[in-house]
Amino acid sequence: MLLASHYNYWIVIALMMIGLYMVIAQGNLVKKIIGLNIFQTSVFIFYISVGKVNGAAAPILSESDSLYSNPLPHVLILTAIVVGIATTALALALTIRIKRAYGSIEERDIQVAEDLHERALTPPRSGQHDGRQERKEQ
Repeated sequence: MLLASHYNYWIVIALMMIGLYMVIAQGNLVKKIIGLNIFQTSVFIFYISVGKVNGAAAPILSESDSLYSNPLPHVLILTAIVVGIATTALALALTIRIKRAYGSIEERDIQVAEDLHERALTPPRSGQHDGRQERKEQ
């Protein structure tokens, strides 16, 4: 009975695990952003659940109410939603730039392209032979 009465916490845990799994397991950057948003939504639901007091009224002073609900968690969540939207917009803008630069939004493809780019920029070590020394000496 106690577990069933706190179903909102089970929803929070399920959403949190789904979001975390998407961030860790997916290679697609857009899917990772969606996973972060799901995780973020679970945190919002958690804070709103904690801030709700059963039988409490809004914190407006009146003669009939003696139990008040704290509005601070709800106000903090409104701010967090705005920050979350801005973070998502920035992440999507960066994903567009990555797509233009690397031609893909898959982590593996980006890593391969980055490794090829690093190899092209890295000069050969002194023990390696690349044919340039012979041309200079002749």
